[in-house]
Amino acid sequence: MTEKQNKTVAIINSQAPFSSPGGKDALDTALIFGSYEQNIALFFMGDGVYQLIDKQNPELINQKNYLKTFSAFEFYDIEQVYVCAQSLKDRGLTDKFHIENTTLLEPAQFAQTLAGFQVIFRF
Repeated sequence: MTEKQNKTVAIINSQAPFSSPGGKDALDTALIFGSYEQNIALFFMGDGVYQLIDKQNPELINQKNYLKTFSAFEFYDIEQVYVCAQSLKDRGLTDKFHIENTTLLEPAQFAQTLAGFQVIFRF
């Protein structure tokens, strides 16, 4: 009897935090897959890179700060976090994030890495 192979799962974060539920939904999805020990990776591109900025204060707009939960990635064995370098550059952002162990990729590398996953969710 052969062991069942898990699918590789990529979650693309492409929306700014707190402007829509997409960022929180992406995080929740990642944690669910992580809790079932799936091979999961997070990709941040477009306005999704704003989710990586430290010390945001969503309470000022009556939102809960779900970004603090990113620190739980290590407990869920979520170790693959990729950031599009061009998205940072386009928005004048640095690569100083509140998540450790991120990998900054140029657009071609970003696309190539993403193409290696069997299932892709975009938020």
